[in-house]
Amino acid sequence: MKSLCIDLFKNCSSNDPTSGRAVATSLAGTRSSRVLTYRFQRTNYRTHLPSTKLTFSSYSTKTCFATLSAVTSEVEEKQTFNPDKAGELVKELRNSFNSGRTKSYEWRMLQLENIAKMLEEKEKEITEALYKDLSKPEVEAFISEIVTAKSSCNEALKELRQWMIPQKVNTSITTFPSSAEIVSEPLGVVLVISTWNFPFLLSLDPVIGAISAGNAVALKPSEIAPATSSLLAKLVEEYLDNSAVKVVEGAVPETTALLEQKWDKILYTGSARVGRIVMAAAAKHLTPVILELGGKSPAVVHSDVDLQVAVRRIIAGKWALNNGQACIGVDYIITTKDFAPKLIEALKIELEQFFGKDPINSKDISRIVSSTQFKRLAKLLDEDKVSDKIVLGGQMDENQLKIAPTILLDIPEESQLMQEEIFGPLMPIVTVEKIEDSFDVINSRPKPLAVYVFTNNEQLKKGFVENISSGGMLFNDTVLHVSISGLPFGGVGESGMGSYHGKFSFDGFSHKKAVLYRSFSGDSSLRYPPYTPEKQRLLKAVISGDIFSIILALIGWSK
Repeated sequence: MKSLCIDLFKNCSSNDPTSGRAVATSLAGTRSSRVLTYRFQRTNYRTHLPSTKLTFSSYSTKTCFATLSAVTSEVEEKQTFNPDKAGELVKELRNSFNSGRTKSYEWRMLQLENIAKMLEEKEKEITEALYKDLSKPEVEAFISEIVTAKSSCNEALKELRQWMIPQKVNTSITTFPSSAEIVSEPLGVVLVISTWNFPFLLSLDPVIGAISAGNAVALKPSEIAPATSSLLAKLVEEYLDNSAVKVVEGAVPETTALLEQKWDKILYTGSARVGRIVMAAAAKHLTPVILELGGKSPAVVHSDVDLQVAVRRIIAGKWALNNGQACIGVDYIITTKDFAPKLIEALKIELEQFFGKDPINSKDISRIVSSTQFKRLAKLLDEDKVSDKIVLGGQMDENQLKIAPTILLDIPEESQLMQEEIFGPLMPIVTVEKIEDSFDVINSRPKPLAVYVFTNNEQLKKGFVENISSGGMLFNDTVLHVSISGLPFGGVGESGMGSYHGKFSFDGFSHKKAVLYRSFSGDSSLRYPPYTPEKQRLLKAVISGDIFSIILALIGWSK
């Protein structure tokens, strides 16, 4: 399994826009002249891996330090998070779960209250970490990560008792007298593998669901957002029960070591390519998974819309959303040939309103997360028969890792830009003769995570709901459907499997156990041999539920 995972991780090429969401390409070569400090203690195996430091920490009072210089051959001792360490971590989590502590309402509420407290007290630190990793504007970080996490936590605090109540169900005459219920029980020890584009929210939100359901949790944040990863490790240690909630920092080796272990559920956010690796590793232990994988989510724009409002909402779901680095962001636009010029002009006007004449230097737009992702996006634009289709933008600043909002019109279908999830500020516009032709365009591709439709035509709305399969669908806006806790968030087909958010998170990390209660009264001889013709007639009548047939059978008559 180790070789399987490592080999497949290595095959996650830089052409995969989201493979780095949870698992980065190797960081080797970036540390050749740095000094690595290893701090290790003996009783806790939660791992920290910032860009230049690997830390093993615990509550032990005895701490020893060893400093390793990467430019010398003198290595005193190297502690790595290998499968053995991962196994010890899982064992500790399982011991905590088996103690029964995490199952109690009081423990769950205490952890959730501490998360809420953390979000209030550490808002500034969270915002600063997100800026270091992505240059994410403060308002965008607050709305898209902190507020959303607070909302998720507050709902769990408010609804947890109700969620935990067994659900009563009706019984049948064949089990009379009896009662039945569905009991939500925690799965056990779960793994959350998070991502870099919303590195705080997409780490904490699933953890909130897993804790609400009563599980012990290991969180693996993305090393591509090192400031946020390090902060999460620090805050979890400070605010939560570290015997039952742990953070493992690191890259491919650490993730591989974790995936070799037996978990009771794995939630992974990232690319379909790495999703297959996660699923293959989980299959070894028959571990169920939730996969949130993204895809090419289109925005279909009909000519009957309020154009200014539509365009502003498309911008909000693309460039004002982590500069296009979002699995639910608009990937491309479909509109009619006749309407495309008006749409492009409106986009130009509103983009200048939002980000100014020089968007590269706007403080209201995020940077590209890494030079690897920057070069991937630049390569997409440099492809033959693509660069000459730019109608707006295209400016790049590699030093700042900034790419201006870029619109392209009718690029070749076979181009990489139309074949893979873009995950950046590039927006192709695909034109069709009539808006209904967009059905074929969308259905010719793998099922997307979201479809956004801008129209006032009720028949067209109905047609999209009935004919387009996607993780979610939103009319006349973008992205906001994920803010509705009563709606599940998840994909279908290549865009993912399973869902979470609100009670769906609680349910996703719970087993629904069927329970039937019977007493020793009402025991009927019908179910026991010998099976006489009279018993057979009465049994058939009882099973059919026909009262008249039951009466006839009891008096020895038949229909």
